[in-house]
Amino acid sequence: MLLKDKVAIVTGGDTGIGRAISLALAREGASVVIDYHGNAEPANALVNEIEELGSKAIAFAADVANPEQVEALVGAAVNAYGGLDILVNNAGIEEKHPFLETPYELFRKVVDINLAGNWLCSQVAAKRMVKQRRGGRIINISSIHEELAMPTNAPYCASKGGVRMLMRTIALELAKDGITVNDVAPGAVDTPMDAALKANPKELDRLRAEIPLGRMAQPAEIAGLVIFLASEAAAYITGATYVIDGGMTKQAGSL
Repeated sequence: MLLKDKVAIVTGGDTGIGRAISLALAREGASVVIDYHGNAEPANALVNEIEELGSKAIAFAADVANPEQVEALVGAAVNAYGGLDILVNNAGIEEKHPFLETPYELFRKVVDINLAGNWLCSQVAAKRMVKQRRGGRIINISSIHEELAMPTNAPYCASKGGVRMLMRTIALELAKDGITVNDVAPGAVDTPMDAALKANPKELDRLRAEIPLGRMAQPAEIAGLVIFLASEAAAYITGATYVIDGGMTKQAGSL
């Protein structure tokens, strides 16, 4: 097992990509704290699934943009498992509107969760990791849109661009403490959030045509990259973005 005796937090870890990451961490021996916001049923079901694998997990409700709740989230990991080694900043939201029609309140909500939440969770987790003096891993689930513009999605793109520079900056600051910080930037991923897209064959075909590999990624493929970055094999990698998009960004504009 690559992550035996490690302790991990996955924000938004109960569904979609986060769920796949939580399962992958558990299969590699990590004890997992599954952060969720809202309905507890998916998180509790995932805890049961992980325990059936013979691994350890707890579910914990926390809003990543709320300082007190983030402190409690990290505290839950420490209380349950004695420390914290891996933080996966996965929680995020997206809602598309033309720029001129985007309410300011929506912009603030997206940035609060996707960027401010990332900053807050990283800071609280890093403080714990520094105190422990055994290094750590901070891995952000960013997006190809930290680099690639997407009309009608300005708040999301702005938040992911911010995550990119936040990652690069704190990677330099935390390197002396043995804490690596990296981004995983997926393209199109087959998750429940894409149910409407998959129900529209014309739009789905258009998307597939933009991807050289001709398909959306599966959440487990994103999770596999996270496992690598969390492992000792990636101990010398920090301040980097790993794009996992089936070649999508390389083909953008060429069709």
